[in-house]
Amino acid sequence: MNISLGIIAGIIAGAFWGLVFLAPELTRGFTPIQLSAGRYVAYGLIAAILVSRSWRGLFARLAWREWKALAWLSFSGNIVYYFFLAQAVQTGGIAMASIVIGLLPVVITLVGSRDADAVPLRSLLPSIALSTAGLFCISWQHLQTGSLAGVLYASGALASWTAYAVGNSRWLARLGTVTPHEWSMLTGLVTGAEALLLAVPALSSAAPQHSNSEWLYFAAVVTSVAILCSIIGNGFWNYASRALPLTLTGQMIVFETLFAALYGFLWEARWPTAIETAAMALLVAGVATCALAHGRNASS
Repeated sequence: MNISLGIIAGIIAGAFWGLVFLAPELTRGFTPIQLSAGRYVAYGLIAAILVSRSWRGLFARLAWREWKALAWLSFSGNIVYYFFLAQAVQTGGIAMASIVIGLLPVVITLVGSRDADAVPLRSLLPSIALSTAGLFCISWQHLQTGSLAGVLYASGALASWTAYAVGNSRWLARLGTVTPHEWSMLTGLVTGAEALLLAVPALSSAAPQHSNSEWLYFAAVVTSVAILCSIIGNGFWNYASRALPLTLTGQMIVFETLFAALYGFLWEARWPTAIETAAMALLVAGVATCALAHGRNASS
C-alpha cells in the first residue's frame, strides 16, 4: 500500500476521532457508562446492517482465534477506552484529557520500534523529542487546573488504547482474507454485543433519570458518534494501520489530539494561546520528522 495514502487516512481518522472528546461535554447529564453503552450499541447495530449481506462469507473466513482477538480488541479499544475517556473529560475537561491521551504516539512508537523490520530507534528520537516537547508545552498550562482523578482516568484510557492500537495493527498485518473495512465492521458487531452487557447498569435505577426528549437528544449524539467516529473513523484508521508500519501508525494518533484540541477551542469559543499554538506546531513537526525517517529508511 502507498505510505502517502496511509498518512492521509490517518489524518482523516484523527479528524473524526477528535469528535469523541466533545460527546461527554454535550451529554453532561449522562454517566460515562451510559455514554459507552449507547455509543457502542449503536455502533453494533449499524455494523450489523452494513455486513448483513456478507456475514456468511465473513464468518467462514475467520477462525476461533480471530474471534477471540476481536473480543479483546473491542473490549480494550472501545468499551474500556471510552469509559475512561468520558470519565476523564467530565472530571478534568477536554484539554486535559486530550493532552494525556496525546502521549499515545510516543508510547506506540516506542513499542513499534522493537519490531524486527522497524526503523531504528535512534532515527525516531527527533520525532519522539518533538512530540514530547509539544505535549509538555500544552500540559504545562492545563494540567495545573486538572484534577488528579481526571489524570488517572485519562491514563487508563491511554493504557487501554495503546493495547488496542498495537494488537489491532498486528492482527491486520497477518489477516489476508479480511479487508480493513470488514475488520472494522466485525469489531463493531462484537463491540455492540459487549455493550449490551453494559445496558443493565447503564439503565439501573441508581443512574440519573431523564425525560423522553433528553433520551432522544442522547440517542442522536451517541448515534452520530457511532457513525462518524466508529464506522468512518475506524475504517480510515484500519486502512492506515495496514498501510503504515507501527512506528509511523503511532504518530498518526497525534492528529486525534490536534483535532480534539481544535474542537475544544471552538467549543470554548476562543483562540489557542501562544503556548498551545507552539505545542500543536511541535506535534505536527514530530509527525513530519517521523515520516521523513521512514522515507529515508525505505529508500536505503
